[in-house]
Amino acid sequence: MSNGELRRAVVTGGGGFIGKALVQNLVMRGVDVKVVGRSRYPDLEARGIVCLQGDIRDRTFLERAFSGVDTVFHVAAKAGIWGRRSEYFSINLEGTVNVLKACSRNQVSRLVYTSTPSVVFAQNDLEGVDESTPYAVKSLCHYAASKILAEKEVLRANGPELQTIALRPHLVWGPGDQHLIPRLLDRGRRQTLRIIGTGDNRVDITYIDNAVHAHLLAADNLCISKTGAGQAFFIGQEKTVQLWTWINELFVRLDCPAVHKRVPFAVALAAGAVSEAVYAACRKTAEPKMTRFLAYQLAKSHWFSHRKAEKLLGYRPLVSTEAGMDDLVEWLRAC
Repeated sequence: MSNGELRRAVVTGGGGFIGKALVQNLVMRGVDVKVVGRSRYPDLEARGIVCLQGDIRDRTFLERAFSGVDTVFHVAAKAGIWGRRSEYFSINLEGTVNVLKACSRNQVSRLVYTSTPSVVFAQNDLEGVDESTPYAVKSLCHYAASKILAEKEVLRANGPELQTIALRPHLVWGPGDQHLIPRLLDRGRRQTLRIIGTGDNRVDITYIDNAVHAHLLAADNLCISKTGAGQAFFIGQEKTVQLWTWINELFVRLDCPAVHKRVPFAVALAAGAVSEAVYAACRKTAEPKMTRFLAYQLAKSHWFSHRKAEKLLGYRPLVSTEAGMDDLVEWLRAC
């Protein structure tokens, strides 16, 4: 397909949080968009958007779906921190390999891949680190482990025929979120949420409009200068937040009890290890209330330099954290 302009695109996982927002923005730009997903999306179909129902583990399906497009946004993934290893790797790794092969088969010029900062998160604080940070040697969940290998495949596939970029937006939130914020609020209202460790850890967050903006900038870069081709980029807000302060500010605005009770990090880590062992032995598919990965995520700092995205992609957040919080609260109150 032509290298010069974004005209016809496919969004895998186009019915999800990031995917749907991305689809809507592409349509507003006049791009002819197809959505690939495992479910029906009547709201998108009602807008005349072609929705193809299938599994990214089915390469034949993907090869048909990618016919006639110049750009693929590969957003689909199995997220979460608990589940069968085989399922994470078949969807996140094998599915991504299928996406790459389907791109090659259809001579797709560009691929923007939605990765995660979890690919570099091990067990220590990450404070202002950049993309030179190595991949985690030992991941504490199958999601991160599978995404490491998938991102490597995407970046390795970059070349003259297919240019690729991997984006690592951190903790994406905002109106339309059906996972991160609703789960926090549910546990907050049941008063089962606890501050892990000192409670002063700082993290990156990414408002949904900013995550989508980064995806569009990445595609534009691959259309024009290609300076970002074959590279990964951390994406986040204009500044970090103190995790528990940010959560409590949201809770207070929604008349949800603020979180004050604390659990020492060592206790939470041990509880996570025990819970994982019990759930694995009993073959439970439900997610434990605490895992080792979750304990580290809630207790440690993890924020990143965005200078590379600023320099090569021209990325700047469109929506500030404060404005995003206002929009989120308004949406949640209306739900």
